[in-house]
Amino acid sequence: MASLAQQFGGLKCPPFPATKNKFSNSKNPHCTALPKKRRVIAPAAAYAPNAQTRERMKLKEMFEEAYERCRTAPMEGVAFTIEDFHAAVDKYDFNSEIGTEVKGMVFNTDANGALVDISAKSSAYLPVREASIHNIRHVEEAGIVPGLIEEFVIVDENEDDDSLILSLRSIQYDLAWERCRQLQAEDVVVKGKVVGGNKGGVVALVEGLRGFVPFSQISTKSTAEELLDKELPLKFVEVDEEQSRLVLSNRKAMADSQAQLGIGSVVIGTVQSLKPYGAFIDIGGINGLLHVSQISHDRVSDIATVLQPGDTLKVMILSHDRERGRVSLSTKKLEPTPGDMIRNPELVFEKAEEMAQTFRQRIAQAEAMARADMLRFQPESGLTLSSEGILGPLTSDLPAEGLDLSEIPPAEDE
Repeated sequence: MASLAQQFGGLKCPPFPATKNKFSNSKNPHCTALPKKRRVIAPAAAYAPNAQTRERMKLKEMFEEAYERCRTAPMEGVAFTIEDFHAAVDKYDFNSEIGTEVKGMVFNTDANGALVDISAKSSAYLPVREASIHNIRHVEEAGIVPGLIEEFVIVDENEDDDSLILSLRSIQYDLAWERCRQLQAEDVVVKGKVVGGNKGGVVALVEGLRGFVPFSQISTKSTAEELLDKELPLKFVEVDEEQSRLVLSNRKAMADSQAQLGIGSVVIGTVQSLKPYGAFIDIGGINGLLHVSQISHDRVSDIATVLQPGDTLKVMILSHDRERGRVSLSTKKLEPTPGDMIRNPELVFEKAEEMAQTFRQRIAQAEAMARADMLRFQPESGLTLSSEGILGPLTSDLPAEGLDLSEIPPAEDE
């Protein structure tokens, strides 16, 4: 009977009557209703784990074992000890003193400079001010980009983080002075940009260095303000790195550019200024002097009656002092007849090339006579002078005492 009651509603009938309680059944006071048990369902994985779960559990166990080894025995199984590491660093460490040159690779750039890997214990930094001999705003303007391998020099150390301060500027500075000394020895013409000036001259940048060009060494009569930001052809006058002294000359450079114009060449010039002793003529950037005595065969008492600033005329080169950058000019040698420069300057300019050719022939004739005179008194040289002025071996049909010069007309008086 009791078992049947339990099958229906979980009723339990005690064998003896009991007092009524809150669990009593009103219809059957002898039966007490028990609370139903809550059914708990366990996860299926706990009873039947699948392959993925088993793999995760395995990885978890491996991680826990590795963590425990790192915590308790971090160097277990490692052949390279910490002592070996310090020994290797000491063995391959380099001199990091200021002034030492090191090779490094740029691996990052920013607005203020670049980070450089120099295989040192501490990092290295290249500030933008030390990145180039020229004034730049960003290191990439000087071609400094990640991946660049270059030679740097250590110039300072940052005490805050023990990082090294590198420089390319100091290396370029030394190379620039060396380059200037080489260019001076080769006596070549360079270009220099005018970046400043004072009452004595202008300052020009050459090979990244600031050089001084005195006004006395500038071929034009321009002011410093007029020459600012312009490029001038220059030659080196003085290169002294110890004194940081670099002196240049525009006049020498311009004279060198006209070196192909030898004595007797005709050039076109412009009158720049008049002085009591002559006129300064600009001939393609060179200031040549047309002395008052070389204006005309006739006497010129007042230059202003013949020439005015701004006049264009043809002149002939009389001499060219390349060392001092001076050129002497003449219109006197171009006159078909004496005084034409005063009376008819247009005729002088029209016949200029023809008269210059005559002048050059006279010069060649004078040189030939000088060589003949030398041979006259030195027959032992074994040379003779042909009628064309060419030196050659002494022939048997000529007298041993030298060449008979009686047939050679004397040079005309200049």
